Amino acid sequence: MSTISTKLKRVYDPTFTISEDYKASLPDLQNGPASLIEGANVPIQQVGISNFKLPLKYPRPDGELITLETSVDGYVGLEADKKGINMSRIIRSFYKYEKDVFHLEKLKEILTTYKEDLDTQSGYLRLSFNYPIMQESLRSDLEGYQYYSVALEGALDGNNNFRMFMHLDFEYSSACPCSYELSEHAKESRDVAAIPHSQRSVASLTVELDEELFVEDLVKRCRDALQTETQVMVKREDEQAFAEMNAAYQKFVEDAARLIYEELDDHENIRDFVVRCVHMESLHSHDAVSRICKGVPGGLR
Repeated sequence: MSTISTKLKRVYDPTFTISEDYKASLPDLQNGPASLIEGANVPIQQVGISNFKLPLKYPRPDGELITLETSVDGYVGLEADKKGINMSRIIRSFYKYEKDVFHLEKLKEILTTYKEDLDTQSGYLRLSFNYPIMQESLRSDLEGYQYYSVALEGALDGNNNFRMFMHLDFEYSSACPCSYELSEHAKESRDVAAIPHSQRSVASLTVELDEELFVEDLVKRCRDALQTETQVMVKREDEQAFAEMNAAYQKFVEDAARLIYEELDDHENIRDFVVRCVHMESLHSHDAVSRICKGVPGGLR
């Protein structure tokens, strides 16, 4: 054991107070000069903090507010010749707005604060949460909350150009048209009972917006496109209705992607979009996947 360590007091003093002089004397290596940089002295596109959580308020279409636990990712760009950023400011700057109502345009305001507080040229924010919407049963007059995985994303560049995105995961059932025809063939030609396969499926959407959009609006587009959303409240009459619905709206994974494309393509607030549909096969041990984008020049891919 060294001589120095034997002289240190192994005690925490809860009465110790910080003076301004003492605070100024604290070392700050992260905000040190370029001479302290390890590795290549190059810019870093995004540096910050991921998954800090707090309850935030969001607007509903009816004017009501809902408070949801939200996971926040906050990043800024780091220029060459700068060792690092003050990480705690990512959270502290965000907390200036914790009582506000959150929507996509609010992200631009926060990112502007990031640029000022952290002396940087660009910023990025992503708010992730599970959003509840009441869903009516198909025939039994019951209702229950369907939860959607949603994220709001904003990016502000060095020229103050702001881009805003919404992400949504929409769960639905996909009944295979091929399996349906083969099952019918077995019944008609051989009097053999056969059940066509269907499976839980997920459409993951990313839309770039020109104007604000409620989550409910994007969910409705998915419902209209696919028709066979998974259900929350189910009695026997609802289960029968769902079986009929799957027969009426059979779809391959390619069909699902094109149906959503058709619903999004004419939306006046949506600039660009990319959709990834996954059918988690009950027939196979692998998934069927289709991915489609609008293809705006310089947009999403």
